[in-house]
Amino acid sequence: MSLQDGDFIHSSKGFTMTTRLDYAKASPEGYNAFGGVYVYLLNSGLSKELINLVYLRVSQVNGCAFCIDMHTRDLLKQGLAVDKLVLVPVWHDAGNVFTHRERVALAFAEAVTASDVSDADYAVAAAEFSDKELADLTYGIALMNAFNRLGITFRTTPAAAAKA
Repeated sequence: MSLQDGDFIHSSKGFTMTTRLDYAKASPEGYNAFGGVYVYLLNSGLSKELINLVYLRVSQVNGCAFCIDMHTRDLLKQGLAVDKLVLVPVWHDAGNVFTHRERVALAFAEAVTASDVSDADYAVAAAEFSDKELADLTYGIALMNAFNRLGITFRTTPAAAAKA
């Protein structure tokens, strides 16, 4: 990735990302609508750890620095072991670090994010999750894809970068 005019500004600390627009402030009603889905999912019956693992993986696939930073912090606050956290990008090769349910959710998240859900992918997910759980999981994947698009488009600064 090359630096282009407008992508970064030079400061005495190095390069920092510049936010284009605070979309939550510019359109609080839209942001709150997304937030309603976010809150619903936290109370949907799917575990918070599973939801945040999926959010993190979707954000990694999409390359949304703000969301990667946020969901990594959320998982650490929830007590997820660092050994597990660092293997999220390569969960396919992490053996039994992830439960069967987590592996199915992560695979489904990747397929939905790539807009390439085969019948086989769907069948595996449908065998693991109830209809409601699968619908809720898919809402979560879709929500995070939407938030990723917002974060990337408007260059939302990750907490770690804001501190640097």
